[in-house]
Amino acid sequence: MASLSNIRRLGIKELWSLARDPMMIVLILYTFTVSIYVAATAMPETLHHAAIAVVDEDGSALSARIVSAFRPPWFAVPALIDPAEADARMDRGESTFVLDLPPGLQRDVLAGRSPTIQLSIDATRMSQAFTGNVQIQRILATEIAGFVRRDEGVTRLPVGLDLRMRFNPNLEQAWFGALMEIINNVTLLSLILTGAALIREREHGTIEHLLVMPVSPAEIMLGKVWSMGLVVLLAALGSLAGVVQIALQVPVQGSVALFLALVALHLFATTSMGIFLATLARSMPQFALLLVLVLLPLQLLSGGVTPRESMPQAVQQLMLAAPTTHFVAAAQAVLYRGAGLEVIWPQALALLAIGSALFAFSLSRFRRTLGQMG
Repeated sequence: MASLSNIRRLGIKELWSLARDPMMIVLILYTFTVSIYVAATAMPETLHHAAIAVVDEDGSALSARIVSAFRPPWFAVPALIDPAEADARMDRGESTFVLDLPPGLQRDVLAGRSPTIQLSIDATRMSQAFTGNVQIQRILATEIAGFVRRDEGVTRLPVGLDLRMRFNPNLEQAWFGALMEIINNVTLLSLILTGAALIREREHGTIEHLLVMPVSPAEIMLGKVWSMGLVVLLAALGSLAGVVQIALQVPVQGSVALFLALVALHLFATTSMGIFLATLARSMPQFALLLVLVLLPLQLLSGGVTPRESMPQAVQQLMLAAPTTHFVAAAQAVLYRGAGLEVIWPQALALLAIGSALFAFSLSRFRRTLGQMG
């Protein structure tokens, strides 16, 4: 009982210390509000309202059909321009794409000839240029083929394709961006808060006060783990309810309680990792450098940015030792697909095992560090 009382009091001390650090409070608020909203709505990797201009030199039913195919949300409403305006619009950056439909386009297509359609692309807009190029070619092929089939009296294909989008029927990018940002920020904040708490105590000299008190290194570490974990857990819950479900209107398919249980297991691992990194660093700048080296692989290779199936086999096997890999897989299954415990229990057990191993390893390192200071 005395040990539990010490852990509770040490955790409360950490919460008071955090409350007196305005920069950390601002970081927590920003990370779970503005950062979530921006990640959901900015959509830098997708084609969204791309500026396109069309030079329609044909003026036919086919060219009108092609122009009408470019519509939101992928493209802005096409601007119909004269041939002389095309280069000037590209120079001013007003149009990412300029499509030139040549005269006699419909006549040549119906006659079986192969007319040339010119597409000018502003390649300085990298992501839009690449994605838009593919999308425009697909639209042109679809519309021209549809026009030819209609003219020849072919009304339907011999095989019908019944397309069903599961879990995200309207392909809303915000659904993926918002929830993935919460998942990533849980890892980010837990590492920062626990590591910064230990380094702050070392810099202020309060760690020496703890060394002369009747508390063990395990109690000191558990006090930091539960207090900082609780802060991140409550922040994630508030962001999920306030920003994601209310502000962004993103539906959560699965159990919020099950997701929070996964967050708690993940926090057990990442807060322990944060303490370990803080024992390696001598100052806050050193801790920041270590954090970047650890955090980037954890987030980029965990399956949240790129599917794990697309990674080399060696990387896939190596990242099974990281808690983020199992957390991302389980959290996506719960939040996106409404999975229950019967589906995600292997990831939950993996998180518990990895967290226990990280805690034991970090505690051993923490004891050595305190011994050197004593």
